[in-house]
Amino acid sequence: QVQVVESGGGLVQAGASLRLSCVASGRTFSWYAMGWFRQAPGKERELVAGITSSGSCNYADSVKDRFTISRDNAKNTVYLQMNSLRPEDTAVYYCAAGTTPTGIKSAYWGQGTQVTVSS
Repeated sequence: QVQVVESGGGLVQAGASLRLSCVASGRTFSWYAMGWFRQAPGKERELVAGITSSGSCNYADSVKDRFTISRDNAKNTVYLQMNSLRPEDTAVYYCAAGTTPTGIKSAYWGQGTQVTVSS
C-alpha cells in the first residue's frame, strides 16, 4: 500500500522561504511522477508543480521562478522549495504520488500540510 506523508508547512511572513517534503513509501519511488497541489479556502485544488520519473518539471504560472520541485530517489522524497512567499500562497499543500512515470492525474494523496503567509 502506498503511503504519502508531507511535512514542512508553517506560518511565515511574506518574502520568506519554506521547504516542503513528501515521503512516498510502499512502491518503487523512482518509477513514478510526483507533484504538489494546493487548496486555499473557498477555492479548488490546483497543481503547483510536478516532476516526472526522469526529472522533467512543470510549474503553475503563479509560482514559476519562485518555487522549485525536486526529488531524491534514494530517500523516496520529493521537495518543494518555496521562496519569496506571498500571502496568496496561503493554502493547504498536498503531495501527490502519481501512478505513471509522467503523470499525476491519478495519484495517491497525502494528508496535506498548512502553509500560511502573513503580510
